[in-house]
Amino acid sequence: MTGTSPRRKTGGRQAQIGLADIEREGLRLGLANLTVNGVASALGVTPTALYRHVDGKLGLESLVGEAVLAELRLVDDPADDLNTHLLSFAQQLRSFVIDRPGLAAYMQGLFPRGASGVRLQREAIEALGRRGYGAASAVMLSGTVASLAINLVAAEERHRPYENGPYQRELEKVYALLASDEVLAAVHAELPRISSGDYFGMVMTACIRGLTTSAPPDRSVPEVLSDLGLTD
Repeated sequence: MTGTSPRRKTGGRQAQIGLADIEREGLRLGLANLTVNGVASALGVTPTALYRHVDGKLGLESLVGEAVLAELRLVDDPADDLNTHLLSFAQQLRSFVIDRPGLAAYMQGLFPRGASGVRLQREAIEALGRRGYGAASAVMLSGTVASLAINLVAAEERHRPYENGPYQRELEKVYALLASDEVLAAVHAELPRISSGDYFGMVMTACIRGLTTSAPPDRSVPEVLSDLGLTD
């Protein structure tokens, strides 16, 4: 939408707001704290004034979410083989998303929602095209890797308050509960403690190896889906 709407009266004049103002304040609040009322309050206008520019909460999320994603630049090293490329793709996504609370949830909803999401999907297709994949197979492969990566980041984001936040004591209770069980205590004693980043890399590596084994460049999408157990 274009145009402006009243902001607040200043010396007899009415200040104006536009999409740029809404985007700026939305970015300042962040996706995790984004509300129509919050942005309206920051701009000194009523929520109704925002509705002249954005279609409710979802429209506001799309405006701010696409502005955040516009900053994401994924690097494709031509020297990387297929599996290395996909793992790098996933790790770059994690590094970007984990530092921006609420972005994982935004991407878990509808994707792509705007120009930034479209750009990222096209770039993923082009990167896999350079490795022999057709567009449909590239969308399936990159989309699956991206979806798993984002879901893992979202889970990590939800778990963060238990590791080094206000609910850390609850995590200590879980450890104590496990230690009190004679079977689980022995099992967990054998398991190494690994960082969230290492766990992410381990899970993504396993997923990517399985995907690329079932989905080589010369196999069609229906053949891949059949190999992975999808039946008519």
